[in-house]
Amino acid sequence: MKRIQRAAGAVVGSAVGDALGGPFEFGPPGAFSARFPAPGAGSEMSGGGGWDPGEATDDTQMAVLVAESLLERGGLDLPDIFARFQRWAASEPKDIGLQTEDVLTNGMPWNLAAAIHFQVNQRAAGNGSLMRASTSAVHFAAAGQEATMDAARRIAALTHGDRAAWEGTAIFHELIRVTLEDADPLTALPDVLALVHPDHRDRYSAVLAPDWHPEQATEFNGAVWPCLGSAVWALRTTASFEDAIRAAIDLGGDTDTVAAVTGGLAGAYYGLAAIPAHWTQPLHVPLPGFDGRVLHMADLLHLADRLGEGLSKRQV
Repeated sequence: MKRIQRAAGAVVGSAVGDALGGPFEFGPPGAFSARFPAPGAGSEMSGGGGWDPGEATDDTQMAVLVAESLLERGGLDLPDIFARFQRWAASEPKDIGLQTEDVLTNGMPWNLAAAIHFQVNQRAAGNGSLMRASTSAVHFAAAGQEATMDAARRIAALTHGDRAAWEGTAIFHELIRVTLEDADPLTALPDVLALVHPDHRDRYSAVLAPDWHPEQATEFNGAVWPCLGSAVWALRTTASFEDAIRAAIDLGGDTDTVAAVTGGLAGAYYGLAAIPAHWTQPLHVPLPGFDGRVLHMADLLHLADRLGEGLSKRQV
């Protein structure tokens, strides 16, 4: 499969998972299958919980902001990403994580805001940096293992002062890179875990183990490690993009983010063509604070294509 098809799958798949999971956020396990018992019925993008059918949440909105900064600034410009996040947060989006909101509105400069939040609260291991990582993972994949994991940590640190969030985002980046190279991300996990900071390696090794199940999580899946573990579990225990997303949402809890992370991994793994058209057609991403812009499927494909230019050049 061409790398660019996997790259588009990662970006679109994450957005699809986000939009499907949004209406079920903080709901009970099994709610998705209870509402849509027959796979492939085509009516799943029905909205609810304050979300319009096909509307992506803050997960994808922030991923788009990261992508547009990377493309417009010609690379990683951390102050620019932070400024875009601030502009978005100030526009009162429908959904924004409590930790992310505090960091973006506490008046501190870009390189201190998250660290000060962590210093004060001692809790900053939410999944808010992981949820937005599909676009940066695609963009940095061509730069190699060290570069993509470094970029993941630095972007995560803009809003999350706890290194646990940095490491989870770095693992996701590397899993996407491996998948875009036509390798099996599940087989690669032991090698990826060896690159995780020693202080956090045991925790990630536990949730990414082949025999781990989300029911074994010791924290809510709004935390970064059970969120990533749940996404990898969904990929490992299913055989299609649709089934992986269904399994992720049926876990309940932070369904939009768990499904967004799952969608990024499964989209890269199975490719763009594996994502059902009845899920992509109504997909749209509002960008609060950015002149009423709304991205649709064609816009996301164009974004993915530009983000993955380094991948396509390597194929020539």
